[in-house]
Amino acid sequence: MIVASHRQYNPMPTLIPYAKPAGPHCLQALPELRLPNLSSLLHLLTAGTRQTCEEDSLTPLFERLHAQALGLTDADGLLPWAALDAAQLQLPAAPDGHGWAWLTPCHWQVNSDHVRMAHLADLHTSDAELHTLLDAMRGFFAEDGITVHALQGGHWLASGAAFYNLPTASLSRAAGGAVDHWMPRQEQARPLRRLQNEMQMLLYSHPVNDARSAAGQLTINSFWVSGTGSAGATAPAPAHSTTLINALQEAALRDDAAAWTQAWQALDAGPIAELLHEARVDSPVALTLCADNSARTFSLQAQGLWSRMRHRFASTDAIAVLQDI
Repeated sequence: MIVASHRQYNPMPTLIPYAKPAGPHCLQALPELRLPNLSSLLHLLTAGTRQTCEEDSLTPLFERLHAQALGLTDADGLLPWAALDAAQLQLPAAPDGHGWAWLTPCHWQVNSDHVRMAHLADLHTSDAELHTLLDAMRGFFAEDGITVHALQGGHWLASGAAFYNLPTASLSRAAGGAVDHWMPRQEQARPLRRLQNEMQMLLYSHPVNDARSAAGQLTINSFWVSGTGSAGATAPAPAHSTTLINALQEAALRDDAAAWTQAWQALDAGPIAELLHEARVDSPVALTLCADNSARTFSLQAQGLWSRMRHRFASTDAIAVLQDI
């Protein structure tokens, strides 16, 4: 007699942003994708409710979902990524009324009617360059009560009153496009906006930038503020973590259809194939596929043996699913 399984399913979520990007070239390439493992996996999983966010939200939906999975506050523009870094590095706690932020060195192109930020991948900065620039900038930050620590990975970690409960736009909202709409306009952010302008003047003729210009590279002439949530607002640690796979992001933000297609195919042959194997052996699986402002989670549900056998080697049209996120 075939009976329903009593296995308890507590899936470990995997989150893939930019599974369906907004760029016209990537969207045109979407119907041509060949993702056999994703098709087979989606056939085994059950679709959940579609989730959305506003186009002008400071926090992209995938970051909010990632924060939720980690048990963090998901208030728009107030995800505590910088505060979590500070805690992990065991830095002294920020005083009352002070907050943490990521400062990301970047290149701004100032036009007559807007300011545009270059893609970070176009900068090709070294840790040595960033350390040297930070040494030149540190005193200016200190005058406004901001302490800055160097980090690897192209970010600096800063603390000060200007960041306390200050909603800021994710770097992925601003990089590669006009930044004006995403700039914080609150009164407490005035020192940050002034510092951003001062850095353009300070760094214009800095030796690091002179060398970069001579080598045909973009200069570093400003910084972006993000990750300003409060660590004190975090919820108890969740029973499971989440896996964020950002392999599609850079190509999607550039609207590079060839690179995005190649990245998807690598995901299908790697992480997606691993999830498919886990689902076929009845291990807990959950997959969240994100577009720019919408997402849907697919998870393995408990089924009877006969249902599992019928579905194990069938497939679903993954492209149709991606188009409908």
